[in-house]
Amino acid sequence: MKRVLFGLAALATLSAGPIWADGSTNAVFNVAIRGITAGTLTVKGTESGGSYQTTGVLQSGGLVGLVRSLKYTAKAKGAVSGNRFSPSRYDENADTGKRKSKTTMTYSGGVPKVVAGSTGDLNPASQKGTVDPQTAIYAAFRDVNEADVCKLNLQMFDGKRRSQVQLRTPRADGNLIKCDGEYRRLKGFSAEDMAEKTRFPFNLFYAKTSDGRYRVEKVVTQTLYGNATMTRR
Repeated sequence: MKRVLFGLAALATLSAGPIWADGSTNAVFNVAIRGITAGTLTVKGTESGGSYQTTGVLQSGGLVGLVRSLKYTAKAKGAVSGNRFSPSRYDENADTGKRKSKTTMTYSGGVPKVVAGSTGDLNPASQKGTVDPQTAIYAAFRDVNEADVCKLNLQMFDGKRRSQVQLRTPRADGNLIKCDGEYRRLKGFSAEDMAEKTRFPFNLFYAKTSDGRYRVEKVVTQTLYGNATMTRR
């Protein structure tokens, strides 16, 4: 179930959150599986002078008896130019209800280094150019200009695994713009995970804001547990 919630958040999964006059983002999404509330995702961030800082909280809730308590908090910072993000530090705290873990990564020349937490089979030194999960979430959840709607292609490294999120094919859907998206497991996942499923298609829906930009209103996807949605409050 953690994979469902985090996969939805990192579908990278995704875009929205109003950009206020001070350059900040503050967005909250409800996560539901088969129409039943499963949790919330909160994303906050600021950009100024070519730098960014962002925090995120993924909290399980609802589905009593089906989902054990899960809370994921993260923060990241780095440099930004247009749609290009270069993280400098990432901190993650995860509590699955059975196990607590912490991960910290720093970056030099675009290469991540795991300075706290466990690592997997992938050598972090081989992951140059990837972004951390929180940076990917923030990059996806920002408001965008019309020319950037449905344009996203990021590769993420969380200290153990590498994955990819893409958006493409913008088209009208009523008063919204619909995108085709895909979250893909690439490397570092267990053989069981890769045999289970490697590609997770989804649809993302943008709405036009009063200032002429676009933000994501909802995301719809198929999961191993049934239809899932993220809806912006």
